[in-house]
Amino acid sequence: MMKRVSVQTSVTASLEKAWEFWNDPKHIIGWAFDSEDWEVRGAENDLRIGGKFKIRTQTKDGSESVDFVGTYTDVKEHELIEYDLGDGRHVRVQFKETSNGVLVTEDFEPENASPEEAERSSWLATLENFKSYVESK
Repeated sequence: MMKRVSVQTSVTASLEKAWEFWNDPKHIIGWAFDSEDWEVRGAENDLRIGGKFKIRTQTKDGSESVDFVGTYTDVKEHELIEYDLGDGRHVRVQFKETSNGVLVTEDFEPENASPEEAERSSWLATLENFKSYVESK
């Protein structure tokens, strides 16, 4: 069985708003990157089992780009999203309403090529960007 890594954050927002901002391409472009040197240049999202997503990120100077792509394997509105990345790794994202807002938890299989802590930091930075973006809108 593959090793799993988990990151989470608490977002001060309604469950409906957190879900919308996570899934709507017009919002994805505002948060789906892990550092200020990067930006999202485009996002497509077909949120249904068997649907696909593509998020194109690049450095602001245009020197590097990465397409983050996957296919949804499970979707439960306002609760759960599961998908397989283009390289076969599986990701699970849970949304749980709390008294303070929404707890968003991502569990993922780390890449073999990257140190686990570096990958955890990258995914957590992206999750924190999501929190900041949602709370600023």
